Parts: sequence; structure tokens; C-alpha cells
Amino acid sequence: MLESGTLADAISGHIRAEILTGRIKPDTKLRLEDLRSEFGVSWSPIREGLKRLVAEGLVVTEEPRGYRVATVSRTHFADIVRTRRLVECLALRESVQRGDDAWEADVLAAHHRLSKFEARRWRPGDYEEWETWHRTYHQALLGGCGSPILLQFCSMLHDMRDRYRRLFLTAREPDRNVGKEHAEITQAALARDVERASELLARHIDRTAKAILGAIKE
Repeated sequence: MLESGTLADAISGHIRAEILTGRIKPDTKLRLEDLRSEFGVSWSPIREGLKRLVAEGLVVTEEPRGYRVATVSRTHFADIVRTRRLVECLALRESVQRGDDAWEADVLAAHHRLSKFEARRWRPGDYEEWETWHRTYHQALLGGCGSPILLQFCSMLHDMRDRYRRLFLTAREPDRNVGKEHAEITQAALARDVERASELLARHIDRTAKAILGAIKE
């Protein structure tokens, strides 16, 4: 039998994926009895899994002892963007300064895979594959920072941002040359130009944020 912690991992992972892909909509009430029936487990791992999602900002608590999927709003998204800009630019600056040959190789490989995908014509249904390579690229770019805690925060913020992108932009073809932006960031990072790489990443984050904010109705 799986231990409670392992069950909580599986439950939180499943619900996280459902929220991030939009299959569970914002503000949806998460009924403990329904979750218990769906997963066939006791209350303990369900509550533990939900507490982890609360810590990630994807679920909020309700009195008494209830849970609901976090809402979406322009204010909340703007806060995510502001924090992501600060955290990711810090991680990139550290990576550019500290990254070794293995980091450079990872960045080059990840950018090569992403750029091949971005060079082709965008087709309906391309988002999932693009997001896989896009996330891998950003992870490689920041991966030389030397701080697992910082990378954990970056990953959490990426998930929170990606939820908004999936809800509001997945049906749209990119309206700018994102591939060029990635190429410029890569070039500056590998040239060890800390200031330019950080500035380009901040612009990249802000441009995507502007497109998402324009699609959010309040």
C-alpha cells in the first residue's frame, strides 16, 4: 500500500494538472467527498494534497474546512508577473555569472529544440508541445544559478503564469516573434552579458503578460 505522503503527491499532482490545463475551472469548489470517491483513499492524503496546492497558490481554503480553485483576475496576474520578473531575472543573473560548460551545453541544446519548433508554422493543437520545449528552455537558462530553492520558486511561478496563458491565450497564434526573443536572450546569456540578458528576459516576460492581460475580462 502506498504511504500517505506518496498518495498526497499523486493527488496533488493530478489536481494540479487539471487546474493548470483548465479542465478544472477557476472558482470551482473542490468537494472532499467527491475527491475521496474519485481517488478511493482516506481523508488524510486528500487534505495533505490540497494543502500543498494551497501553498502553491492554486487552491484557496474556505470555512468551514472547504477548498476552492483559486480565482483569476488582472490584479492577481499582475502580481504573478511582477514577482516572476524579479525572481527569474535574479536566477538568470546568477546563472550567467556562475554557469559552467555543462550549463552552456544545456542552454544551447534546449534552445535548439525550441527554435526548431518555433521556426515552423503555428498549427492548432501545437501549444502542448511548444510549452514542453518552452519550459525546458527556461529551466535550462536558469539552471546554472546554483540555488534549488530559487529554482523551485521559478517553477511555481511558471505554473501560475502558465495557468493564465492556457486559460486566455492557447487558441491564439503568437502575435510577435517569440523565437527571436529567445535567440537574443540565449546569445546574451552565453556571452556572459548579465545586464543585457536580464533586461531581455524582463521584456520577454512583460510582453507575454501584456497579451494575457489584454485577454482577461473583469
